[in-house]
Amino acid sequence: MMKSVILLMRPQQWLKNFFIFLPLFFDKHLMDVEYLLPSICAFFAYSFAASGIYCFNDIYDVEADRKHPKKCKRPIASGAISKAQGYLLMFICFAISFAIIGVSDWSIGNGALPVAALIGFYIVMNFAYCMKLKQIAIVDIFVIAIGFVLRIMAGSIATGIALSHWIVLMTFLLALFLAFAKRRDDVVMYQENGVLVRKNVNRYNLAFMNQAITLTSGITMVCYIMYTVSPDVIDRFGSHYVYLTSIFVLAGLIRYLQITIVDIKSGSPTKVLMKDHFIQACIVCWILFFFAIIY
Repeated sequence: MMKSVILLMRPQQWLKNFFIFLPLFFDKHLMDVEYLLPSICAFFAYSFAASGIYCFNDIYDVEADRKHPKKCKRPIASGAISKAQGYLLMFICFAISFAIIGVSDWSIGNGALPVAALIGFYIVMNFAYCMKLKQIAIVDIFVIAIGFVLRIMAGSIATGIALSHWIVLMTFLLALFLAFAKRRDDVVMYQENGVLVRKNVNRYNLAFMNQAITLTSGITMVCYIMYTVSPDVIDRFGSHYVYLTSIFVLAGLIRYLQITIVDIKSGSPTKVLMKDHFIQACIVCWILFFFAIIY
């Protein structure tokens, strides 16, 4: 039962919530406890809220999941956990999420209520996504990308660090790129096996997905380069060498394109991140290089 509960909560997906720490990282406060603690609180509050959404998604999609070659093994679809137990776990996750914000008022301070409101909006948006929005082509992709922007907003509100337009733009574009890559995997499955993962898959095709992925990856790269050479960033970090980090970003994007188009294994960005050593190396090098420049 415990294994099934953990599978239903999908803690491996909590990796996405590390976006909450981006404002901290780019504002040179990663080593400051007074900024780090509220970010950690926001991270766990957001993570439990996300797990609650995964519970609801699996309950709502149980019939479709049972027809899916991979998703049929999910706890609710396989019968390991009942719908009633799934709803109970969902409410527990939401309760823990808001409880974390409540007890961490001492660290988040005046940002506690806005963070709670933002997480509440995230929950409502994802309820709408699970029930309707993910069936609408294009809209489903943008909702996913907005979810990542909400993550960095949570980190910003919790710490009181103002977000730059560059961070917002790059987060949105990168999330858009990953979402298109993930949806492409669904299109391939539909064309090869006839498995309709969701109703809107027939509103996409490989030609469209390839162009969309190419477009978003290209814009993301250009946006990042413009960020690294902008006078504001150079003055803030006191270095003209930020642009060199573009090498690792470009390598990571190209590798992800290879995984998506050649290997056709982009169904789960989290799994790609956890398994692909090349992308892991790109991220580690990017972090170390940026850390050396900033700190």
